[in-house]
Amino acid sequence: MRSTVFERQPSSARVVSESLATTRHSVFWLDDIAPQTTYPTLTGPIEADLAIVGGGYTGLWTAIIAKQRNPDARVVLLEARTIGWAASGRNGGFCEASLTHGDENGRSRWPDEFERLNELGLQNLDEIESTVAELGIDCDFERNGSLDLAVEEHQVEWLRESVADVPVGDDSVEFLDTEGVRGQVNSPTYLAAVWNKRTSALVHPAKLASELARVATEMGVEIFEHSPVTSLDTDGLSASEGTALQTAKGRVTAIKTALATNVFPSLLKRNRLQTVPVYDYALMTEPLSDTQLADIGWQNRQGLGDMANQFHYYRMSRDNRILFGGYDAVYHYGRKVRSEYENRPETYRTLAGHFFTTFPQLEGLSFSHQWAGPIDTSTRFCAFFGTARGGRIAYAMGFTGLGVAATHFAAKVMLDKLEGLDTERTRLKMVRERPLPFPPEPAASIGIQATRWSLDRADHNQGRRNLLLKTLDAVGLGFDS
Repeated sequence: MRSTVFERQPSSARVVSESLATTRHSVFWLDDIAPQTTYPTLTGPIEADLAIVGGGYTGLWTAIIAKQRNPDARVVLLEARTIGWAASGRNGGFCEASLTHGDENGRSRWPDEFERLNELGLQNLDEIESTVAELGIDCDFERNGSLDLAVEEHQVEWLRESVADVPVGDDSVEFLDTEGVRGQVNSPTYLAAVWNKRTSALVHPAKLASELARVATEMGVEIFEHSPVTSLDTDGLSASEGTALQTAKGRVTAIKTALATNVFPSLLKRNRLQTVPVYDYALMTEPLSDTQLADIGWQNRQGLGDMANQFHYYRMSRDNRILFGGYDAVYHYGRKVRSEYENRPETYRTLAGHFFTTFPQLEGLSFSHQWAGPIDTSTRFCAFFGTARGGRIAYAMGFTGLGVAATHFAAKVMLDKLEGLDTERTRLKMVRERPLPFPPEPAASIGIQATRWSLDRADHNQGRRNLLLKTLDAVGLGFDS
């Protein structure tokens, strides 16, 4: 087995320890917008045309688009804790056009639709950008593109293959050799890159969630926090009466319901094996000085990600901090979501070490924040959709870490389905198909841990996939973050 660049060029334990000495265990994005707007808790019974469960991006986009389609509709959104506290407030802020978690996954699963899915994904990102401008959404939106980075020799060929079919004259995708990529961002680990100039943007995750909630309420959406839904009941209710959603202190009877709970246990039994929560970890540096910025370049402020199975993602914030996350993707037995899983010192030390291998010129820089959160991982690596209870309820879930933009598309799919519309979106095979479920425990844990081990071995063996990974690929099963 070959060593990786992070093993061949390790950072010193002293540098890592000093960088984490004063780090807060807290989500930078959420701290950066404090104090946040608060919303009341639901008490008592109410009726609605549309009830939405979940106050992250999926639920908020659904609320806004529902009011745009029908301004007179009574739309109620129920959030178990606070708006954007989970994945929507703590992700990396990569707003990607891909609806399929990348070209390779999309092409292998839906070859006949792949080109159109890419077009729809780009259209979706364009719509988000225009909506941000039109509605005055202050979320630090930057459409700077992204760099797919090769940090091992075998990854260079992967990048060359990925641009082989780019039409002559299309300058939205550019292959960069070693000199070219280091001219963009100066790291001794970079061997090549592909610069995707149109298909990626960056946002401040918590600002986006907070601003979507503001816009929704200004449109007339009623938001209730600290109102977890405990059950969905259609017994004794006609189709025109819809579904009763029970909370601890209240009840909503809604003609239509959209479920946007994502990583949390589904209110529908049919979906409880469809996803697993995978914990992802991130660090945020202190703001870089002018000298440090000059040392690394990065003037075009692209989002960055390397090509490994256990990949790293990183980006600049508006105030010139660097978010550095990924690598470890940790599953805990029993599909549990618990706050104690976020405190994993060995992972934060590993990330810090990899950061200084990537940017040795930044030695002495400290990390201000460290945090983690669970990702709703599906076996097909991207969202799936459906309806239940005779079309009264719609759901979207399983975004697998690439949902910042895809949630906007998902909101339209759910609303199309609830309205009984026959649209291009609802006719897509990608939308009509359900992925294979993960098995129950203990098989889920055994399989996921074996897959993680195999992915690590592939990264140490020039990307070559072993029999387990090849078998999973062949049957359409997988594990990713």
